[in-house]
Amino acid sequence: MIITVDLGPRSYDIVLEEGARREVKELISSRAPRAKVAVIVTSKSLTNQPWFDVETGLRQYVLEVPEGEAAKTLANLDDLLERMAVLELSREDVVVAVGGGAITDLAGFAAATYLRGIALIQVPTSLVGQVDAAIGGKTGVNLRAGKNLVGAFYQPLGVLCDFATLATLPDRERLGGLGEVAKCWLLEGGFAAELTDVSPHDLIVMSVQLKANIVSQDERESASRALLNYGHTLAHALEKVSFARDHDEMRHGEAVAIGLAYAVRLARALGRVGDDEVVRHDEVLSALGLSTSIPHNYPTSSLLEAMAHDKKAHHDLTFVLAGAEGFEVVHGVEPTVVSDVLEQFRGEQ
Repeated sequence: MIITVDLGPRSYDIVLEEGARREVKELISSRAPRAKVAVIVTSKSLTNQPWFDVETGLRQYVLEVPEGEAAKTLANLDDLLERMAVLELSREDVVVAVGGGAITDLAGFAAATYLRGIALIQVPTSLVGQVDAAIGGKTGVNLRAGKNLVGAFYQPLGVLCDFATLATLPDRERLGGLGEVAKCWLLEGGFAAELTDVSPHDLIVMSVQLKANIVSQDERESASRALLNYGHTLAHALEKVSFARDHDEMRHGEAVAIGLAYAVRLARALGRVGDDEVVRHDEVLSALGLSTSIPHNYPTSSLLEAMAHDKKAHHDLTFVLAGAEGFEVVHGVEPTVVSDVLEQFRGEQ
C-alpha cells in the first residue's frame, strides 16, 4: 500500500508492505539519480537481524550509532557528521536511516544539516518508527533540558515501512509503538469494541494515513499538526525525568499511553468532557495492553516542572485536550489544576 504525503514539490510516498526495505535502490534511482554514495545509519543489533539486507545500488557504507534513545545526543550527531565528512559525501549523495524512531530522528537531522541538506530515505523498523517518528519530517536530538529541543523539519525522499522488520521486535518495543497507535485511534474517535475487527496491519495503515493527512495540511505544526501531540505533554515530562537516570527506563510509547489517560482526566476536570470519554480512553488503552500507571519514583513536582518547559508550551502549561468540538491545543492551564488531577490520577492506581 502507498500513502502520499502531499507537500507540493516535496511530496513523497510512504510504502507499507512486506519487503518494502528492498525498494531503496529503486527509490534512489528515481528520486536521487545523481547520487554516487549512500550511508546507511543503523545500530549494531539491527545489522545482525535476518532482514538486514538493504542495498542502495551505490557505493555504500554502514555507519553504526548507539542503540535506542541514547543515540539522540549532540555528541552522537557530531560523531555521525564527522564520519559522513570523512567519506566525502556530496550534496547529491544519500543518507538511509534504518532503525527505530531514535535512529530516524538522528539520521534525519544529520541529513538536514550536513552540507545544509542532502537526500534522506527513512526505513523505520520499529512500530513507533513506522506509525510516527519517520513520517512528517520532524528530526532532532535531545538536550539534558528536554526531548527533541534541537532539530529541523526535513522531509525525506520516501519512507519504506517493511512489515517484516516488525516480526523481530521485542514485546516491549511492540507495546511502545501501540502507545502512538492508541493516540491515533482515540483522535479518530474509535472505541475498544471496534478493535476486535481490526488487524495489526490495519492499525498501522490507519495511523500512517492520519499522520500523512495532517502533515499534508500543516507541515510545520502551526495548526492541526499540533493535535498529533495528544498525550505528549506529560509523556515528554516522564521521559525527561527518566532520561536523567536511564534512557531505557521508560520508552516513548509507554509514556504516551500514560499521557493519554492523564490528558482525558484533565479535560474532564476542566469541564471539557464527561465520564464517558474517560471510559472510552481507558477501554482503548486496556484493549491494546497498555499500562497507564505512573511509577512511584516520578514526583509530581518534577513532572510539573518538566511539563512547563515542554517545547509546545508558551511559557505556560499547554496540553492537547478533548472537548465538545473535538481535540484542540489549550494554553494556560492552571498549575494547581494540573497538579490536583495528577495526584488524583495517581490515586486511581
